Parts: sequence; structure tokens; C-alpha cells
Amino acid sequence: MPPGADVLLTLPDRPSIAVLPFANMSDDPDQEYFADGIVEDMITAPSRFKSLFVIARNSSFTYKGQAVDVRQIGRELGVRYALEGSVRKAGGRLLITGQLMEAETGMHLWADRFDGALEDVFELQDQVTSRVVGELTSQMQLAEMQRAKRKPTTRLDAYDYYLRGLANLYKWTRSANEASLPLFYKAIELDGDFALAHAFAGHIYVLRKQSRWVVNMAQESAACVRLSRRAIELGPEDALALVLAGFNLAFIADDLDVGADYIARGLSMNPNLALGWGFSGWVQIYLGQPEKALDHLERAARLSPRDP
Repeated sequence: MPPGADVLLTLPDRPSIAVLPFANMSDDPDQEYFADGIVEDMITAPSRFKSLFVIARNSSFTYKGQAVDVRQIGRELGVRYALEGSVRKAGGRLLITGQLMEAETGMHLWADRFDGALEDVFELQDQVTSRVVGELTSQMQLAEMQRAKRKPTTRLDAYDYYLRGLANLYKWTRSANEASLPLFYKAIELDGDFALAHAFAGHIYVLRKQSRWVVNMAQESAACVRLSRRAIELGPEDALALVLAGFNLAFIADDLDVGADYIARGLSMNPNLALGWGFSGWVQIYLGQPEKALDHLERAARLSPRDP
């Protein structure tokens, strides 16, 4: 549904937030992928809090590059709050600004800037996430806060290649798909323990099979299975890695029960993960469970009302 549609969504019974695309304020327009990747991590982090309802990336990113009133966003996405900001990457420094607004009134609740060395990108993300969560709910337990701050990798160069891979993946074209795979592999080369890089690299092969871009089915299937099993090994507490790897195994290796189990495990850690519910719905269809599939796909739609 395009922005501006006259459909109002009911507010959920818990604090709800849309993290909007941050503006790339760097001199280099090619750094757009970096700003988008940082925002994607900011969407994932607060979604781990079960008391928060966080709109999925595909929904909030429909507003990218548009000047839309926050009150309109609140009505169209069905959220009480919106977070917007900017990212500036220059030399060895990184500046992230953020402002939290009440969607119904457009009132600014909080605004701040976070400045640090480029290698402190994860710490800066943590600071923004912690401040936002603190504004929305003061009753979070420390253990869950620490889980939300878990870093995907300690290597900034690996993280950069990972973000570049994601940027290509979301273009949904054959050429971009082919370009994304070596970027994920480069991230793995730089950090062999990077669970998400393994999971997304494996998912590239899923997208290739879905789109009929496969060149060598046997080799690509074997690579997908290897990457996905390694992602599970490396990220037993990473919800996104588990649901991606689980779906990869179900779709490529036809390990439906195994895949469904890993997806369920990931969703138990992060029940707000729209992608996970969508994957689970499709796997339940493959398993011949239409009622469960419909329930899971409806959950995905509620979390991501603009997803197709």
C-alpha cells in the first residue's frame, strides 16, 4: 500500500515505534548503504524487547527520500512513536543524530547527537537504541538490554562489507544478487565468526533458486547448506541468523522440520521479527499445515503492514 493511502491502522496495546530511514549526510552519496545498514540494526535491536511493537524495515523504508509528516506516518503504520535522524561518515569520525517523536501530535520527545570514532559504530548504535528504549519503557530488565546490544561482529571492515551486501540484496535484481554474494563472503573472510554474514550469504542462494538464476544447482545447494549450518553454529542466540538459516535449510535442502525448528527458536527470542513469521508461514505451507501457516503469515502482516 503506497504512502498516503486512506487506511488507518489500530494502535497495538503496547508501545509501538517506526524507525525511519536516516538521512545520509556524508559528502559521498555512495555511503547511502552505510546509513541504511545502521538503521536496519536499529530496527532489529529494539524489536527484541517483547514489550515493544517495532515496524519492520520494508514498511518504514517506503518513506525513504520522502518528506512526510510524522502524524501521517503514525496513522498509516499504526504506531505511537517514530524515530528519525541522520548519519554523517567523514574520515575516521561518525556522527549519528536522532530524534524521537510522538506520532499523534508530532511533538518532539527527545533529540540527541552521538559522535565518535568510526570504529565505535556499534557503541554509538547502542547509545541511540538504549535512549529510545529508555524513553518508551523504563521497566526493561537489564538482561534484555544487554541482549539488544549484542554486536554482530567486532570487525568494522567485515561489518562494512556486510552492509554493502545487504544494500545489493534489497535491490532484488540478478546483477545485484550476483554482486552481493562476494561482499558477504568478504565479510566472512575478515571475520569467520560473523553469523549473520553466513546466514545472508546462504540466503542469496535461496533467492537465486526462487528467481531461477541458478547456474549449478548441486554446488549452490551445497554452499547454502554449509553456510546456513555454520550460521546456526555461530549464532545460537541470534534470532535473525536462526530464522534465515532455518528457512535456507527448509527451502534448499528440503529439511522442513529442521528448518521450522530453527525458525521457531529464533522467534522465541524475538517475537517481533516479521521476516521470521513470514518464513515460518511458508515452511508450514510446505509441511501441509495451512491453518498454522495462515496464522504465522497474518502475524508477519501485522508486524509489517506494508509488506507484500
